Amino acid sequence: MDLQRLHLDKTLLYALLALAAISMFVVYSGSAKDTSATFGHFMRLLLGFTVLLLVAQIRPEILERWSPYVFVAGMLLLIAVLAIGVIGKGAQRWLHLGFLRFQPSEIMKLAVPMMLAWFLARGNLPPTLSKLGLAFLLMAVPAFMIFKQPDLGTALLVFGAGTFVLFLGGMRWRVIITLLAGIAIAAPFAWNHLHDYQRQRVLTLFDPEADPLGTGYHTIQAMIAVGSGGIYGKGWLNSSQAHLDYLPESSTDFIFAVYSEEFGLLGSLLLLSIYAIIVGRGLLIAYLAKDTYTRLLAGSLALTFFLYFFVNMGMVTGILPIVGVPLPVMSYGGTSIVTIMAAFGIIMSIQTHRKITE
Repeated sequence: MDLQRLHLDKTLLYALLALAAISMFVVYSGSAKDTSATFGHFMRLLLGFTVLLLVAQIRPEILERWSPYVFVAGMLLLIAVLAIGVIGKGAQRWLHLGFLRFQPSEIMKLAVPMMLAWFLARGNLPPTLSKLGLAFLLMAVPAFMIFKQPDLGTALLVFGAGTFVLFLGGMRWRVIITLLAGIAIAAPFAWNHLHDYQRQRVLTLFDPEADPLGTGYHTIQAMIAVGSGGIYGKGWLNSSQAHLDYLPESSTDFIFAVYSEEFGLLGSLLLLSIYAIIVGRGLLIAYLAKDTYTRLLAGSLALTFFLYFFVNMGMVTGILPIVGVPLPVMSYGGTSIVTIMAAFGIIMSIQTHRKITE
């Protein structure tokens, strides 16, 4: 099969397929050998790769032209969530269309970097302070709306995706330092506007043993699972933390803990290597991109993917607070997998269409 004619990048495709194959085994184990959950995960992966293939056929010029419309559509959907969104587990994050239930906030993980890349590409780089201010509003407003759902994890990812575009666009270091100082000054005020459970998650990060059967339970059990895997792991289907129900969300947010317990340090290093190959390939495609829009977009999507797995592994190993970010491709879930695959469809389109026009 000629992958180039299908506008698929071989390195990215094989690495993503490797992640998908590993995830099937780990979801089966993490879900206590639930075949229906495993089959559901397979169908979501199949849908994700189908979306990747379809998006990869869209030329980058068309993506650039569509960027403002995708952003506006995403904002309208976020407004609809606040007005008529479905409430589940204490959060109002979903829209229910009868035959389909999805999270519009996932769309903004693509819409925000697409919009900012489109915005910065229409002018000289590095951007002026006034242009940076407008760009900041374009990413801060949807991030704040997502935060109000409340969904802190997704809000941080959306804001991070926009920040990567600004950084790659040449945002000066003095501006970055000024923003970091502003964030540090605003932190005490922001703390008072967090929900009680969000503040507790931050406090638990520093002392999970303070409430081992309550707020610290997730972190403690995940760290036990990771540590008990040792160098070689206990073997597939032998995760005692997951199968004895000590580990919560073992097939979703905490699937890395199951993987680490069963495959150990060596298995974790293999997984990290696959993730590193994906990010590295995405950044290389961004470096080789033919224009400002594709360079900024490909680079920000690759770095956002890095942020995905860094945050998830960080919260599982106890170095970051729990924010409900799934491990990309590995965790059981629907909308997240489709969004990630669409992002890599965009990156593949940028790479393969560049080769055609050279």
